[in-house]
Amino acid sequence: MNTSARPTALITGASSGIGAVYADRLARRGYDLVLVARDAARLTTVAEAATRHGVAAETVRADLAQPADLRRVEARLRGDGAIAMLVNNAGIGAAPGLANVDPDALEQMIAVNVTAPTRLAGAAAAAFAAAGRGVIVNLSSALALAPELFSGAYSGTKAYLLNLSISLRQEMAPHGVQVQAVLPGATRTAFWGPAGEGLPAEMLMDAGELVDAALAGLDAGEDVTIPSLPDRADWDGFNAARGRLGPNLSRQHAAARYGRAA
Repeated sequence: MNTSARPTALITGASSGIGAVYADRLARRGYDLVLVARDAARLTTVAEAATRHGVAAETVRADLAQPADLRRVEARLRGDGAIAMLVNNAGIGAAPGLANVDPDALEQMIAVNVTAPTRLAGAAAAAFAAAGRGVIVNLSSALALAPELFSGAYSGTKAYLLNLSISLRQEMAPHGVQVQAVLPGATRTAFWGPAGEGLPAEMLMDAGELVDAALAGLDAGEDVTIPSLPDRADWDGFNAARGRLGPNLSRQHAAARYGRAA
């Protein structure tokens, strides 16, 4: 339990890749850290690097697909008043297609990509709202907007996280809690494995550049940050078009094009 005057950030999937970079960048910003992942040895390496910036770093070995481990991390978020930031970064992928994918692997992906971040965000939201401050960062994916490009099940989990973030931001705004969804494209991390080797170099962003952009978006108050998107107006236009659908998504009668007279 953190007893320093510094705020604490809890980061899931912190042993490598994007999570490890968040640990470094937030340590530089003066956050003490609670680092959560399955690989204890890698967590220790990340923690040792973070402490060089003069902060405390605690490691928590947990597999968020396991209910007991997930509830342990959830309880920490609810009970540790020093935690002021949650980075929901842990995630796993699935092979493209659905008919031939191992259903147990899909279930595990949904547990890590959907159930775990939902429960952790809910725990953080309750604690942060009571404190009147806090930040929740949910790592979604650019594939949330492009389900045709990869696994529909994977992109579906990331679309869920995007929707959760947008709704949660609205819910938390009156309580002084900031919520951000980050939508990375392909990133140079072990997540992509051999599949990343076939991607054009111009599609792959370094994890450090990605996190720096995400934090710049957080500082700017963005609700959704797409690090590789050149023009923010494109997202704003997309979001505005989605909003214009609203009044017509639920009406008393079917549209005339389905055979009903206007």
